[in-house]
Amino acid sequence: MPRDRLPWTSRAAVLLPSPSATPFTFWYLTLLLATTVLQRVVGESVSARLLAGASTDAHNLWHRPVMSLISSALWIEDSGWLVYVLIFALAVAPLERRVGAGWTFAVFASGHVLATLATELPVMVALRQGWLPAADGRWLDIGVSYGFFATAGAMVPILAKRLRLVAVAVIEVLIVVIYLTDDPGSLLSIVTVAGHAIAAHIGMLGWWPWLRRRGLAGTLRFTRPPKPAPEDQFGPDSPLAGSGTR
Repeated sequence: MPRDRLPWTSRAAVLLPSPSATPFTFWYLTLLLATTVLQRVVGESVSARLLAGASTDAHNLWHRPVMSLISSALWIEDSGWLVYVLIFALAVAPLERRVGAGWTFAVFASGHVLATLATELPVMVALRQGWLPAADGRWLDIGVSYGFFATAGAMVPILAKRLRLVAVAVIEVLIVVIYLTDDPGSLLSIVTVAGHAIAAHIGMLGWWPWLRRRGLAGTLRFTRPPKPAPEDQFGPDSPLAGSGTR
């Protein structure tokens, strides 16, 4: 059966990450599921210590930068895994289908690492100068949102030109909505919204030349397949009107 005639449930299933078509997306989501379950199993106090040790706050970045950058991308809030399945299916998996697992990891990691450093290094300087209280060096900063926004941004050049402005607007609105629903005005929220914006533009602008050289720019158009031509009601073997058969 042609794909355009499949029921919507089957077409939706095709878009979900799989270990064969999108191994990075699939196994990364599996890893996030494992750490989410671990949070539930070990209890709230142990979970809090694990997350504090994995956080990319100023204190951890100063003492163990590489480990905190890696470990912070392995944890999410324990109630958000299904949400990430959806957003990974919409942004990370489509990019992986076009550039492969290795390059998708590179895009994701560039957003995660560069946006973290761009937002946390000024905080570290402010702490060293005494401009911020010491408590601001130990806030909880975990998750995969910077990597997600980088991959979402990298999908923008792949879209047809008429869709790019819409995609940019959706990404920017999502960044603003996250900020407004996450204690707006606090320093952590300001740092986070700046990180989201930086990561998205790393994907949009930083990876655009590479995508153009690979011939991927403007290749995703969402065009509808042509409708099949209607069958001729009076084929060569059809009896003429008014005629009978014996």
